[in-house]
Amino acid sequence: MLASNVFDEIRPYRDEEVPEIMGRLLVDPVFARVLKNLFVEESKIQEIREAMISTQNVESFQLRFMVPFLENIIKLSISELTVGGLEYLEKDKSYLFISNHRDIVLDSALLNVEIYKFGFKPTEIAIGSNLLIYPWIEDVSRVNRSFIVKRNIPVRQMLKSSHVLSEYIRQTVTTNGNSIWIAQREGRSKDGLDLTSPALLKMLNMSNTKKFVRGFQALTIVPMAISYEIEPCGNEKVAELLKRQADPDFHKTEKDDLLSMVSGLKNQKGRVHIQFGSPIKKNALKSLSKEGNINDRLKRLADFIDLQIYKNYRLYPNNYIAYDLYYNCNTYMDQYTFEEQKSFIELTHQRLRLVDEDREEAMQLWLKMYSTPVFSFENCPNENPE
Repeated sequence: MLASNVFDEIRPYRDEEVPEIMGRLLVDPVFARVLKNLFVEESKIQEIREAMISTQNVESFQLRFMVPFLENIIKLSISELTVGGLEYLEKDKSYLFISNHRDIVLDSALLNVEIYKFGFKPTEIAIGSNLLIYPWIEDVSRVNRSFIVKRNIPVRQMLKSSHVLSEYIRQTVTTNGNSIWIAQREGRSKDGLDLTSPALLKMLNMSNTKKFVRGFQALTIVPMAISYEIEPCGNEKVAELLKRQADPDFHKTEKDDLLSMVSGLKNQKGRVHIQFGSPIKKNALKSLSKEGNINDRLKRLADFIDLQIYKNYRLYPNNYIAYDLYYNCNTYMDQYTFEEQKSFIELTHQRLRLVDEDREEAMQLWLKMYSTPVFSFENCPNENPE
């Protein structure tokens, strides 16, 4: 096992580091502009600054700032937030939640807000270094229990970084007693297809000193699905897909990611549901590891996680409407009303005006994004290897 100081570049901040971080944020000119944008009144800004000065630990930071901020986001942009599958979890155990990924900030943030209400400890959150475009974003993220996944570094450095990350995750879950949230692959799903990357599982296996089954069993993996009635940043996702179709070498800028973070927080999301699957058991891992080499086993484990996500994804009328429109059929017309169909079509035109609604490609990408979860559920195999 690696020495704990090896993790200093990526781990969340500790309680004793919080006062220094608060002081650093308070003299950061960019963070000062952020406060002015969020809280126009000078008296409110001063109140926030004074509260930051007296904030001495991570829990205090989350309860004073993050929870009220997120509760306000929920109040303004989410009509209903529900959670299921908590009966599979125990409050005194730690888990590795492998989740589908639809919104940069909210997927994990909503998870922590909800489980805290039910007496569970907040999870640590994986965040890509590509999103930490300002020092204040890194400071706020790490004091909010986020750890860093390094992106866009040379191959040789990536190998070393992946090994450190793997060790950190394993030590956090198996020894430190904290749960972790990590997306099933790098980047959000933009086409509605939730696929677990075998590369993620390969990284997790780097720190495994035991056999395949025991190594993954120790991580207590829980597949998790988050479902949004209205896709966060849906029009931005369509715009990005259109750009990639026109230019295979297209790369997002840091500004694009920042705008997506803001849009995801502000845009209406309708109903949102978080569903936990049951922890992946030893028998399932044994079945998945019977044949082939390590890459075959990792691929089967990835497929198994996908299966749990597909089955636990909550399908809303919008998904069924999009399916019937995309495939030009009436297969699911009993799952929605005429008014729901009308509302979805109005939403579609409203959002695609921000892209280019006259382009047929934009419409098809939008409908595919919403309809794919239905297709994925339809094609779930009936048998599990448990």
